[in-house]
Amino acid sequence: MADKWNEILMALIGRFFAVTFGFLAACFVAGAVVLYALFFPEMTDVSSLNIDQGAINLVLGFGFVLVSGFALMPAAIIALITEAFSIRHILAYAIAGGLAGLCCYLAFIPFDTVNMTFNGIVRRHLEVMVGAGILGGVVYWLIAGRNAGGWRYVSPPPPPLPPIPH
Repeated sequence: MADKWNEILMALIGRFFAVTFGFLAACFVAGAVVLYALFFPEMTDVSSLNIDQGAINLVLGFGFVLVSGFALMPAAIIALITEAFSIRHILAYAIAGGLAGLCCYLAFIPFDTVNMTFNGIVRRHLEVMVGAGILGGVVYWLIAGRNAGGWRYVSPPPPPLPPIPH
């Protein structure tokens, strides 16, 4: 019985690392999408421009920090729900990522409580954040979401070996 609990505990610890790595990778991709779309809206061919690589690395680093900081709570809730119910479909992660991007964007927009509306929504920024969230959700699915809830299923013990013939 103790071996079964040890196996579940080890699977759960491994799952924690997979979820954490998936979240970090999704935040990096979403941050890159947001910064690319907001800082360089007129660029269609990145290779034709002479951009300092150090500046790009700095911008990507700040984008990663900003996106991961604001997306932590929505992503943690989504990860808990998908792990609890073993949701493994890519579309569920894309929709959840889009909702997380929407939540992150609407957190910055002032809300008018009298008229019950958001004031100052820029449609392009909203589309970029939702698109980055969708892409982040797909990246998370590639790393951790495909095996959501798999830590619960303990592999059966191997069958006994056949007797040795004399």
